[in-house]
Amino acid sequence: MGFVRFTGWAGFEALRRTVLLARPRAYDNRAARPESNRRGEQNRRGFAPRRASSSSSGRHGSRPLPTNPRPFTCAGGFGMYDVYVPFAIGRSRTFSKLIGWDNPFFDTGTATLAKARAGMGGGDDDSEPKASTGGGSHVLLLPYPSQGHVHPMLQFGKRLAFHGLRPTLAVTRFILATCAPDAAAASVRLAAVSDGFDRGGFGECGDVTAYLSRLEAVGSETLGELLRDEAARGSPVRAVVHDAFLPWARGVARTHGAAAAAFFTQPCAVNVAYGHVWCRRLGVPVDATARLPGLPALEPEGLPWFLRVGPGPYPAYFELVVRQFQGLEEADDVLVNSFYELEPEVSCMWAPPRRHFALTLRFGHSQEAEYMASAWRAKTIGPTVPASYLGDDRLPSDTKYGLHLFELTTAPCIAWLDAHPPRSVVYVSFGSLSDLDPVEMREVAHGLLDAGRPFLWVVRASEAHKLPAGYEDDAACGLVVPWCPQLEVLAHRAVGCFVTHCGWNSTVEAMVAGVPMVAVPQWTDQPMNARYVEAAWRVGVRVRPAAADGLVRRGEVASGIGEVMDGERSGEYRRNAAAWREKARAASREGGSSDRNTADFVAKYSCNSK
Repeated sequence: MGFVRFTGWAGFEALRRTVLLARPRAYDNRAARPESNRRGEQNRRGFAPRRASSSSSGRHGSRPLPTNPRPFTCAGGFGMYDVYVPFAIGRSRTFSKLIGWDNPFFDTGTATLAKARAGMGGGDDDSEPKASTGGGSHVLLLPYPSQGHVHPMLQFGKRLAFHGLRPTLAVTRFILATCAPDAAAASVRLAAVSDGFDRGGFGECGDVTAYLSRLEAVGSETLGELLRDEAARGSPVRAVVHDAFLPWARGVARTHGAAAAAFFTQPCAVNVAYGHVWCRRLGVPVDATARLPGLPALEPEGLPWFLRVGPGPYPAYFELVVRQFQGLEEADDVLVNSFYELEPEVSCMWAPPRRHFALTLRFGHSQEAEYMASAWRAKTIGPTVPASYLGDDRLPSDTKYGLHLFELTTAPCIAWLDAHPPRSVVYVSFGSLSDLDPVEMREVAHGLLDAGRPFLWVVRASEAHKLPAGYEDDAACGLVVPWCPQLEVLAHRAVGCFVTHCGWNSTVEAMVAGVPMVAVPQWTDQPMNARYVEAAWRVGVRVRPAAADGLVRRGEVASGIGEVMDGERSGEYRRNAAAWREKARAASREGGSSDRNTADFVAKYSCNSK
């Protein structure tokens, strides 16, 4: 057996926990060029060096992300490590004063806010259990302010409450004033922070860069104020579970004596890919098959959208997803919205490289999943969906999320499905945020008709104008609605497949329901999720876009539906989907992998723990 000598390992753990850090050293073949030339290349790519944030909780400081560097690697695929002393980051930013609870803006939401302050979920059914006001330790949950991030955090909060902690979900003032929770969220107390746009949220701002900057500035200040208020009223926060999109929350938590846990809402595979970019093992844009530790070989179309196109189109969003790893080594815990059995190969990549490499030499790659479960502090705690869909009868009232950021409309979805035979209906939804190109919208519409099957299609009111003229009259076999209860629809016996954009929450909900998928990914993590749907989990197919314009065509849509519904491999897709459904349920039920990880987290922060 051969051995590889890593420089800089001696005393690594002790140094990392004090004032030194370790990061991979990437060989960049641009380094030999004049500085002016390198700067010009960055500007042409729309890729300026990152500026240091005064409120950064990490200590990496200012450094540009790489553009196709060649990592200097040794055996096992890991980069050599440098140990260095970071510069001090000043924290002299002045924030605006927190607006009080008696601000006139909240007059329209007085009842909801009063219930939130009293520790109630805001539902009208007094028979439902309210949020606990005594007993276990107080844990604050801080999601990024969008529905796809609020729901997983809320569901995790329900699990924490069941296991004995006192969870508080801190959402923005705009969300709290406009979205009254129902009884399903009653076990989680609500509180407010500010994103700096209290009257309209992101819609009031409109600019991504400005919004994220304001969210960090005002969010840091109001989070600190909330933590001080909780301590003053005798309910100090023991730990802050913050969205990984909000790494600045870690420093705020520490300042107020609370532990900090990063919560990743996306799957391990996607996180690992972004982590390789942050650690400078992978440059962007990726234009060839990527072979990286912890991942199968992936062609560009199977990677997250940002890695294929680079930061150019949406630099602020690119920064957001990569910056999740800023200072992550300082987090007290790392939680992932997935379940262990779903990603045994990639989860192990959260292991410290030294220990992971040693275990690989000793046991081989087949033991990586076992190592992730037993030796690394990043733990899977998903799927974060209501317990009733996981067959977990310990939370009988957890039948829906209980907090929606969009107006819910009444539509006869379930009654319509009741009239159809088992596995006969195609359910179609592209999520709460995706905006399809008008041409692609028409192609999907015609593809559904060409498939010749009954379909239920959720088209948001803001997207309805993109439908072909008279479409609803022509689609006699279909039903187009502005909203539907997705989990309930996916669990209905009539649904045979799900045409989806492959957002992670939708993908997980389909897995939990055991429904095969036809993937039509748009951007962000969706292409990688679609790749796993098709090639790793084998629960469906991906519709390939046309090379000319990157848009899907009606023939491909109809063909994909036919292949999943009654094609040669349709039985395989259904069997695999059913198997994954059972694994998801097993992970969440008492004694399952996610349930154990949640219980371990609770034990760590319970009142009698040190």
